[in-house]
Amino acid sequence: MKFKIMHEIRGRIRIQTVSGGMSARQADILQYYLTNLHFVHSARVQERIGSAVICYEGGREQVVDALRAFHYETAQVPESYLQNSGRALNREYWDKLVTRAVLRAGNLMFVPYPVRAAITWIKSVKYIKSGVDTLRRGKIEVPVLDATAITVSLLRNDTGTAGSVMFLLGVGELLEEWTHKKSVGDLARSMSLNVSKVWMVKDDQEVLVPVNIVKPGDQVKVRVGNVIPFDGTVVSGEAMVNQASLTGESIPAAKTAGASVYAGTVVEEGDVLLEVKETNGSSKFEKIVTMIEESEKLKSSVESKAEHLADQLVPYTLAGTGLVYLLTRNVTKALSVLMVDFSCALKLAMPISVLSAIREASQYNITVKGGKYLEAMAEADTIVFDKTGTLTKAEPTVVDVVPFDETKSPDELLRIAACLEEHFPHSMAKAVVDAAKKKHLVHEEMHTQVQYIVAHGISTTLEGKRAVIGSHHFVFEDEHCVVPEHLQERFDNLPLEYSHLYLAIEGELAAVICIQDPLRPEAPEVIAALKRAGISKIVMMTGDSDRTAKAIAARAGVDEYYSEVLPEDKARFVSQEKAAGRKVVMIGDGINDSPALSAADVGIAVSDGAELAREIADVTVGCDDLYGLLTLKELSNQLMKRIHWNYRTIVGFNAGLIGLGVGGVIQPAFSALLHNTSTLAIGLKSMGNLLPEQAQS
Repeated sequence: MKFKIMHEIRGRIRIQTVSGGMSARQADILQYYLTNLHFVHSARVQERIGSAVICYEGGREQVVDALRAFHYETAQVPESYLQNSGRALNREYWDKLVTRAVLRAGNLMFVPYPVRAAITWIKSVKYIKSGVDTLRRGKIEVPVLDATAITVSLLRNDTGTAGSVMFLLGVGELLEEWTHKKSVGDLARSMSLNVSKVWMVKDDQEVLVPVNIVKPGDQVKVRVGNVIPFDGTVVSGEAMVNQASLTGESIPAAKTAGASVYAGTVVEEGDVLLEVKETNGSSKFEKIVTMIEESEKLKSSVESKAEHLADQLVPYTLAGTGLVYLLTRNVTKALSVLMVDFSCALKLAMPISVLSAIREASQYNITVKGGKYLEAMAEADTIVFDKTGTLTKAEPTVVDVVPFDETKSPDELLRIAACLEEHFPHSMAKAVVDAAKKKHLVHEEMHTQVQYIVAHGISTTLEGKRAVIGSHHFVFEDEHCVVPEHLQERFDNLPLEYSHLYLAIEGELAAVICIQDPLRPEAPEVIAALKRAGISKIVMMTGDSDRTAKAIAARAGVDEYYSEVLPEDKARFVSQEKAAGRKVVMIGDGINDSPALSAADVGIAVSDGAELAREIADVTVGCDDLYGLLTLKELSNQLMKRIHWNYRTIVGFNAGLIGLGVGGVIQPAFSALLHNTSTLAIGLKSMGNLLPEQAQS
């Protein structure tokens, strides 16, 4: 690429392409190329002027060399990245907004009055027709009010007022549409499929391969708790698939041989071998956009109330207009009421406030699937934390392997455990696999079909022998395994400060894997801050032993804790709290948290947890720490404050305009201008960020 260096300081360079401006697609290609260079911290590409600002580390020569080597045609950029970019959308709507403003100014400055009046009459047809159609449906709503105001102005030969009203209404509609589509797009992109590797089945062998080498016709194995990475058809196996991300239905669908499955859905039970039909990652993005746009359940109650209130106020505005005319016999004063109504601002400002808040949340790596969850978060008084991977770090580590099978070394036992655990998305399973990897223990597939029992453990057949790995409850109570008699003392003296994972073969304990599950360093501070923010009850629930749970609960500062609980216990507790009139937030990361996440008023999943938990959750926090919860709470609180401010401002300002108009202080045209300008101003303010910029650092 040919370019000029326009400005540079140490670690930052601004360049201008010789060819000038670029298309949105070209800008996205360059943006992707630059941000994926290992020495580049950040890059911002401006397509209109063909410039890029690059922040980097190291010498400038590597940046210059990379730019010289860049070509739009040869740069390797995933098609899904280009299709899911919001750059073209922003450019399209900005062009529309500027064009509309320029045409309006040109119309007023250069077009003769008779022609301008004719244009105003032609444009009014759309609004008048909308009002008439609304009346035909037996409703008196905002379109009726708009049509009446425009019609009366035209009948009085006041085309200037009518034109101003239509211009401001058009700008408001354009801004609302732009904000809505951008917010939905940002939300959908943050929810888009992000799978890097899959288990491909080839020659009866499972091989972990990068997702980008999979082609239509290849076969992929998907197990419980994992996201289905491609659209395809089930070849073998049987599974219950959660399709909530696409259909909004929380009840899982049964999938057997011959059934179609879709990218982004999650295997809740069982496992399937599927034949890939479509590898384009954008399919889920498009489906999510459709779901968000069509789903009424995503609206907050204040947003819905605002829309209903806006429509309910229309008849009163019309009645007020008639009453003023009857009392004063003054058309001008009556028009002052008609030109000012509360409904336009209410209908514009409330949805924009909510969608802008969702968009702003995405800037902090927080995905919110609907405005109702921000409202519920603001009203929440109870938070329930899962322990493992939530209050504690998501990457626990193996600190010891205590052998109980004297024919095998600790490393051999760890290798067996890793072989079983590698298929399942839980933090403790990952700890075992990582420990084996660090010791360079190759854990080839030695077992047959693997069965995962939610919140309990794994069972399989290993060289003809039944092997299980999991919790104390699963191994000793459900599977009735025993400790070798001569090693009972070793078992009794297991270190209490660690969590324990039990491996048994043929009904006899073979090893205990000791796992350190450290508390997140920020957890006590975050919990204290949540209490100051109005959360009156903070609870921790875990499947771990009471001794482990008690120690973590004391250090974290929670109000209550419950140990050795099952998934249904968590969900039952959440339901009981809700029945007692409390607003409950559930925070978790594992498959076993999914029922409780669904039951809560707000279910929050941490981003590095199980795919199933992230799909079911109402909110996903993508931060590396728990401070994202404070950001979400503050964002929700500020949204409610903005909405209440909008209510007060809209009612107060418009009531004042009506009073001034009826009193003859201002004319209807000026009243309409002030009303529509205030509506636009409130809408623009509602698009602004709720939190200060420094909060993002």
